Amino acid sequence: MLTALSRNFVNRVRPLEAFMSVRRLIANPDATEEVFRVIEALKGDSITRAVARLRDVPEGRNLLASRTQILPLLCERERLRALPEGTVGRAYLELMERQGISAQGLVAASVSENRHAALTADEQWLADRLRDIHDLQHVLTGYGPDPLGELCLLSFMTTQTYNRGIAFIVFMARRNARKRFPGIDLDACVEEGAALGRACRWLPALRLEDLLGEPLQEVRVQLGMPEPQRYWQARASFA
Repeated sequence: MLTALSRNFVNRVRPLEAFMSVRRLIANPDATEEVFRVIEALKGDSITRAVARLRDVPEGRNLLASRTQILPLLCERERLRALPEGTVGRAYLELMERQGISAQGLVAASVSENRHAALTADEQWLADRLRDIHDLQHVLTGYGPDPLGELCLLSFMTTQTYNRGIAFIVFMARRNARKRFPGIDLDACVEEGAALGRACRWLPALRLEDLLGEPLQEVRVQLGMPEPQRYWQARASFA
């Protein structure tokens, strides 16, 4: 059993390592593995606090009790393809195929010998689930997989479930983007992502796998998640 001292040692914050990873990520936005390195370097006790929040609500306690796995469902492409047009699962599949990516790709990018060090079974499960639902959140929020959409989604995510590493990525990418695109109100886009994260239901406590067969637009209403207007206005400006 890990002592409090050893747990704190494993979860210590490593800012220089995070800074170097963010620089590499900004230079190459497709370097997904750098995202996980930043999260690992700055994670502290963020996942512990998220599990405690789950235990505070009935639906969260039910998820922790079952430790249901959403990854296998997201990998069943033929099952997703059989869903009606306009459903959450079908939209997810279309995103994956359009981008040429897969849920397993995030798993591969996150591989690290220290990723689950000092985590309890519940914390390991939640850390994996938050990773596995990343692209599903693209579909639910309406943020595309383009650099601006990724930045806004990260703002949404760290507002929903605070993570020091993701917040640092948002801060650095936001500062860099201001210089590159002075004519676009990127701050408004990022702030809109945070506002959506505060206003909608807390996604980690929900059985998102049960929503795959539901109409996407209806699910967005149920979750209190309107499409982000600032983001799409900025996208139009880029076009």
